[in-house]
This record gives sequence, structure tokens and C-alpha cells, in this order.
Amino acid sequence: MSATTTLPPFKPLDPVGIDDLLSDDEKAVRASVRRLCAERIEPHVADWFERGTIDDVRGLAKELGALGVLGMHLEGYGCAGMSATEYGLACLELEAADSGIRSLVSVQGSLAMFAIWRWGSEEQKSEWLPRMAAGEAIGCFGLTEPDIGSDPGGMRTRARRDGSDWVLDGRKMWITNGTIADVAVVWASTEDGIRGFVVPTATPGFSAPEIKHKQSLRASVTSELVLDGVRLPESAAFPDVRGLKGPLSCLNEARYGIVWGALGAARSSLQAALDYANERVQFGKPISAFQLTQQKLVEMNLEYTKGLLLALHLGRRKDAGRLRPEQVSIGKLSNVRGALEICRTARSVLGANGISLEYPVIRHMNNLESVLTYEGTVEMHTLVVGQAMTGHAAFR
Repeated sequence: MSATTTLPPFKPLDPVGIDDLLSDDEKAVRASVRRLCAERIEPHVADWFERGTIDDVRGLAKELGALGVLGMHLEGYGCAGMSATEYGLACLELEAADSGIRSLVSVQGSLAMFAIWRWGSEEQKSEWLPRMAAGEAIGCFGLTEPDIGSDPGGMRTRARRDGSDWVLDGRKMWITNGTIADVAVVWASTEDGIRGFVVPTATPGFSAPEIKHKQSLRASVTSELVLDGVRLPESAAFPDVRGLKGPLSCLNEARYGIVWGALGAARSSLQAALDYANERVQFGKPISAFQLTQQKLVEMNLEYTKGLLLALHLGRRKDAGRLRPEQVSIGKLSNVRGALEICRTARSVLGANGISLEYPVIRHMNNLESVLTYEGTVEMHTLVVGQAMTGHAAFR
């Protein structure tokens, strides 16, 4: 290197220059999502979280659809057809605003839309995907049940044939978007094994009461799905897929988005801690000038940087068609756990102010307690990776 070479400036939130690994298109996607979040979500999200409701959620869904982020990694049917890495960057920006907003987009695109796109009939795809991509129809994904979480093969929701129709009975729990959804992808046990059904939520016997009294993901609609003799035509069933292959393929898509999304909550908390430490004066100088505070900031940044490198690597593998489910489990396990630790440390930097919704930290910290659990608990992802390493399944 020449002695006259000018080095690029050091960026506190990109200390190793990961931005240099992104293409111009990837940066443009990131910028557009970040701009929408700054203008449409961030000024209001603390209030939404405190009140436990999103104002004009359908209007927000249409804005997200107009931006192209709903089902953005899917091809055709009005979907943007963007790369997995671009989708990941969008998830990061959305979760930097709030995990609940990223959940809305993730459930819409990676669960409900992906299920229809991957396993649905041409009729189902044509009917639902264009409207869902535009945000004109909202979807949800019914797999988890009140007593069935990590072991979906034990689901109690049943679908039985009655003449040429299907009749569904059962309950689903902790369903994002359920109360506001126009269509639900519901998985049920049948005589032929587990099957998926596309259920318009206006169908008689379907209801979706909202779950209240949450202290996490409050800026998100979470519901129970109740199916009481829901009668559907044969055409409502996914035609080919049987067993857990169907729902697990969808969960893998959603987990990939979480690998990136959790880093958004981490980055937002790290930025808040850095800004606060530079402004908060104690003993005559900013607390960022003290060694222990600097250690906290550096440790947070190291964890964030490692997580971002892992997410980008997995994104490149997914774009190359080489991403294995076990690798997604590694990303979800590592990045959510790391992001939660970043938020907890950031809260300590802010002291008493760390519990105030005037700052984003406690909101992100509470949200990540849910993200740590959904789409596979720490225990389940640990055992997925453990089985891949040893060849022994230790789930039972």
C-alpha cells in the first residue's frame, strides 16, 4: 500500500466495512426500506407499542406492498422477485423499527405467501398472491396450537372429508396477523397425513380473537384461530404436499428472515446506547469516555458485526441455492441470542432511561424475548444443529 493512500473513514456502526460487500442494488433496497420506516413507522411505533395496537394497519400494509417488500423474494404473481440478500436487508431495516413490523411482513411473505407460492394450486396462487403482494389482502399462518408448539406433528386440528368438501375443526395459537387476515393458511391432520388449506377468513365457523395482555410484540396483531366446522371445497387444499414437509419449508423461509431481522433490533439499540453515552455527562465528562462504558459499546459492536457477517454469508448461500436448514438454525440461534444480549447491555448503558419508551431499547429487548422463542426455540435449534453434527436425533 502506498504511503499516500487515503483510507476510508471509520464508521462506528460498520467498523469492519461490511458495506463494501453489498451491491448498489442491495444498498438501494436497504435505503428505500429505511426511508419508509423513518417516515411512516418510527415516529409512531413507541405509541403503538404502549397502546398495543397499530393505527391503520391495513394502510401500512398497502404502503409496504407498494414498496415491494411483501413476498419480495418470490417470483411472479405481482411479487418483486428480489434476492434473498435484499430480502434480508429489508428485514433488518424493518426490525430496526420494530420486531412487530418485521413480523407482519415476514408472516405475510415468508409464511402465508410462500406456502401458497410453493405448495398452492395455480388457482390459489392467482387468486391470492397478487393481492397479498400489494398489501390489499393480509394473510396469516396457522400451525402452532395451544398445546402443540415445538412438536407440530402432534397437532390436534383435524380436517375430515364430507362428500366433496373438507370440514376443519381445531384451534391455533399465537398467530401473527390472525385478527386482521383475509386468508389463513391452516395446517391440519387428515387421514392422509398433515395437509395445508387456504381458508378465507370470512368462511362460516372461522374466528380469530386477538390475544391481549402481551408485554412483547405489542405493535403486532397476535391472535388465536378458532375453526368450528369450517367447510371448504376440495380446491381449498394444497394439492400435492403431505406431512410436515409443507409447514417446515415455510418456517425455514421465515427463520432466514429472522437471522437478519434480529440484527435490526440490535443495531437500533447499539445506536441508541452510543448516542446516549456520548451525550450523558457524569463526573464532568460523557460516560462514553469511561473504560467500562467503552467496553460495553465495543462488545456490543463485535457481536453485531459477527452476526451481520453470518447473515450476509447465509444470504449469499441462499441466493446460490446452497443454504441448508441446519445453517438457518445456526443463524437464528446465534443472531437472536446475540441481539438480545446487545439490547440488555444497551439498556444498562442507558441506566434508568433504558426502561423508558422514549428510547427504543426496552421495546426491542422485550420484543426479542418473543423472537427468541418463535420459529423454533433455542432448544429446538440447538438439537437441529446437534443432530446434524452427531447423526443422533435427541428430540425425544
